[in-house]
Amino acid sequence: MSHRTRVKICGVTRREDALHAARCGADAVGVVFVPASPRAIGIDEAVALRAALPPFVQLVALFMDSERDAVSAVCERVAPDMLQFHGSEDATFCTAFGPRYIKAVAAAGGADLEAASRAHPRAAGLLIDGHGAGEMGGSGQRVTPGALRGASALPLVLAGGLAPGNVADAVRQFRPWAVDVSSGVESAPGEKDPRKVAAFIEEVGKGDDQ
Repeated sequence: MSHRTRVKICGVTRREDALHAARCGADAVGVVFVPASPRAIGIDEAVALRAALPPFVQLVALFMDSERDAVSAVCERVAPDMLQFHGSEDATFCTAFGPRYIKAVAAAGGADLEAASRAHPRAAGLLIDGHGAGEMGGSGQRVTPGALRGASALPLVLAGGLAPGNVADAVRQFRPWAVDVSSGVESAPGEKDPRKVAAFIEEVGKGDDQ
């Protein structure tokens, strides 16, 4: 039986977008708690979105060099299933809150997967994004195979520049555990296009089949 690549729709700000993603087969939706991001939402909005999700669809909370108290507040009130860290957070910080976490690795300048796995041995996985170190995700920059060095001991989540038109090829090329998309399925920052979301998830399945 072939592997089914999991799908996370990130940067969700609206309840209807979360529900549509779930109905199309998304395994997770991501909410952003980075104030500088155009996709950032508040805790109250995230609580409402969390309550609307159907069973077996995970909520992932994304942070970037946030204060410990800010992450704790989200964990206490929103109760995310998983955390995602995009900054310079070390393993001690990432494991301090309870939920399992994913650590993002910037690939624009080259990514040492073996070193990242050693630095975060308790992570649920590594998210490989096409942006440069210190930059936020959602930039639309794609990951190139030559940017990845070494082997990861952790499951890989592929992000960066993915869209309905290229995700099947990316799945065939990288064979990741999961893919993560934000800007590639939007009509505007934080507003998901229903047709693009449905097409993206369908194309991931096509990549798995080839």
